[in-house]
Amino acid sequence: MKKNINKEQQEAIDHFEGPLLVIAGAGSGKTFVVTRRIEKLIKNGVLPSDILAVTFTNKAAEEMKKRIKAQTDKNVLTCTFHSLGAKILRESIDHLGFSNNFNIYDEEDSVKLIKECLKTLNLKDEKGLSKKLKRTFSTVKNNLTDINDESLLDEKSIEKEIFILYQTRLKEANSLDFDDLLYLTVKLLKENSQIKEKYQNRWSFLLIDEYQDTNIAQYTLAKILSAKHKNIFAVGDPDQAIYSWRGAQHKNILQFDSDYPNAQIIKLEHNYRSTSTILSAANELIKHNTTRYEKNLWSQMGEGKKIGTYLASNDKEEASFIIDTILHHHKKEKIPLNEIAIFYRTNFQSRVFEDILLSNDLPYIIYGGISFYQRKEIKDIISFLKMIISDSDYISFSRTINIPKRGIGSATITKLINLAQQKQTPILNICYDVISSKYPLRITGKQKQSLEEYLLLIKELRRLANSHVDISEIVKETTKLIRYEDVLKLDPDTYEDKKNNVEEFIAKTDESKHDSLVKFLEELSLLTSHETSHEESIKLMTIHNAKGLEFSLAFIAGLEEDLFPHINSKTSIEALEEERRLCYVGMTRAKQLLYMTAAFYRFLWGSPKIMTISRFFNDIPHKFLLNLSKTEYFPESDLSEEEVTTKFRAGSKVAHKTFGKGMIQKIYNTSLGETYDVLFEEDNLTRSLVAKYAKLSTAS
Repeated sequence: MKKNINKEQQEAIDHFEGPLLVIAGAGSGKTFVVTRRIEKLIKNGVLPSDILAVTFTNKAAEEMKKRIKAQTDKNVLTCTFHSLGAKILRESIDHLGFSNNFNIYDEEDSVKLIKECLKTLNLKDEKGLSKKLKRTFSTVKNNLTDINDESLLDEKSIEKEIFILYQTRLKEANSLDFDDLLYLTVKLLKENSQIKEKYQNRWSFLLIDEYQDTNIAQYTLAKILSAKHKNIFAVGDPDQAIYSWRGAQHKNILQFDSDYPNAQIIKLEHNYRSTSTILSAANELIKHNTTRYEKNLWSQMGEGKKIGTYLASNDKEEASFIIDTILHHHKKEKIPLNEIAIFYRTNFQSRVFEDILLSNDLPYIIYGGISFYQRKEIKDIISFLKMIISDSDYISFSRTINIPKRGIGSATITKLINLAQQKQTPILNICYDVISSKYPLRITGKQKQSLEEYLLLIKELRRLANSHVDISEIVKETTKLIRYEDVLKLDPDTYEDKKNNVEEFIAKTDESKHDSLVKFLEELSLLTSHETSHEESIKLMTIHNAKGLEFSLAFIAGLEEDLFPHINSKTSIEALEEERRLCYVGMTRAKQLLYMTAAFYRFLWGSPKIMTISRFFNDIPHKFLLNLSKTEYFPESDLSEEEVTTKFRAGSKVAHKTFGKGMIQKIYNTSLGETYDVLFEEDNLTRSLVAKYAKLSTAS
C-alpha cells in the first residue's frame, strides 16, 4: 500500500458529491485513488450498497474488489459494464418481453444464428457474410443506432431485414448476444421511467475506471445511472485512448465537463513508474496531438539514461541489436528476463524476434497472443509443405484435405486413416486406392472427385519442388493453388493479420539458407519444439496488449512509416493521433530503460521494401535520444534539426539515373566533398556516391 498520498490524489479521494473527472496519467496510481475514494465514502457514512464501481475487464474488477475488501472489510459491487448490464437485465428484462432466465450467446452462437437467418431468407453465406453481419450488428448495438438509420443498415443489401429477423430469433430463443447486455439495458432504462428510477436510486455514487475507453452504449448507461444524484467519478487518460477499433469513443472523456456542468477536473501528473527522461520524451511526443487535455507527467525516480535509438539495415539486424542489448543489461545490471519486453505494432513482427530468441536459447512468451509458428495460418502452410515430402503424414493430411473446403467430413477422414493404418499403407496411396475402388469405402462421387483434386494438387506441388525452385516460390505457389487468400477472407475480422503472417512466413523462407525442403522443415521443427519457462521469460507483445503493464527494460521496434504509424492511419488526423497515443503508451511502460528501433529495409506485405523512418522520432527532442546506430539518421543530443544544411538527409528517398530508386542511409564528408551511402531497391546494394557528381533527385 502506498504510504504517501500526493496533494492531487488526496483531493480526488476527499471529493464527496458532484461530478469529478480525474485525468490520471500513466503510472500515477489511479486504481489506488479509486479504491481509497471508496474507502473514504464508506467512512463518511455512505452504505457500501449505494456504491457502484465499473471497469473494463474481469481481472481489473476482481483486483479492485480485492483491494476494497482489504481496506474496508466491506463488499462493494465492482464489475464490468457487461456484467452490470447482465445484473440489471436478470432483474428487470421481463419488461422487454424476455424471461429472466435468458441465455447469453457467445460469438460462435451468434454467427450460427445469423447463418440460420440467411437460410430463412434464401441468402448464401458467402465470403464470410455471417461474420461481417455480426460485426455490423455489434456496431449498431454499441452505437445505439436506430434500426431505421440507413447509414449502417443498408436497405438495398437487406441488412435491416436480417437484423430484425436476428433479433426476433434471439427473443424467440429467450437469448441475448453479448452486445445486448448493453444495448437492451439502455433500451430498458430509456423506455421505462420506473425501472430507470429504481437503479438511479440504488446506486447514488458511481465510479468508472478507464473512462476514455467507453463506447456510446457504456457512456449512455453511465449518464442515465448518474443523472439523478450527479455523483459520477470518472478516471481515465485521453492520451491512452487506443481502442477506437473496438468502438471506444475518445470524445467521451474530452466532453465530460460539458456533459456534467460544474464538474471538477483533477490531474494526476506525478508518475511513480518511470525516469524523468522517459516521461519528458513521452510528454513532448504527445504534445503533437490536438485533441487532449494538457498535462505534464513528472517523476522523482531520477533523470535516468537517454532513450537508446537504433536504425538497422534490416529487420534481422534490428532483432540482433535488441537481443544483444537484452543480454548486456541482463548480465551487467541483473535485470530479470521477466522485467524485459519487446513491443511491436502488428502480430507478424514477432516472427523475427522468436527466431533469434530461439537460436540464442532465450525463454520468451507471446503476451496476449500465439507464438508465430503456432498460428493456424502458418501451421496450415507448413502442413502442405510436409505433404510434399511425405505420403504418410496423417496429421498434415487431416489438416490440409479441406483447404479449401472439399466436403470431406471428419467421419470420412477417420475412415481413410483407419484403413491406411489397417493396411499399413501410406495415406496418399490409400486415397488413390479408394478412388480406383480397390478398397470398398463408402464415399460419394463428389467426395471421390474432391480426393482426386487434392491428389492432383499435391502432385503439382511435388513437381514444383522437384524443379529446384526456391522454397519461397513453393510457398507462394501453394497459397495460390489452394486459394488461401479466399480462405482467410472468410473471417474478415482477422484477414489482415493472417495475411500479414503468411507474407512474413514467405519472408522467412526467403531468408532460409536451405535449398532442401526437408532441411527447411527440420529447421522449423527445431524452432517450434523449443520449450520455454513462463516464469522467467522475455515478453513479446503488440503495444495494444502492453497497456496497463510495466517493465524495467522495454523496446519499441519497427518505428517506420506505414508500419508505426500504421498505413491505415493515413485516412485521417484522428487515426494518426491514435497511433501517436499508442506510441506514448509504449514509451510509458518503461521504468528504467527504453529503446526505440527501426529498419531501413523490411520484407513487408509480401515484398521487400525500403522503409522511411517514423515521424514519431521527430516528435521527440533529440536531447532525450542517444544514437546507437552506425548511421547519422538519429542526431546526437547536441545537434538540432536547423543545423542540417544538406539538400538530403539520411532516410530521404532518392532516384539515380543508372541505379534507380534508393534511400540514403548515411551522409558524411570525404576528400571529394559530401558523400552519400545509398541503398538501392533494384539490386539491394549500398553504394557510396559523391553528392556533386551523383545528381540525385527526390523520389516519391
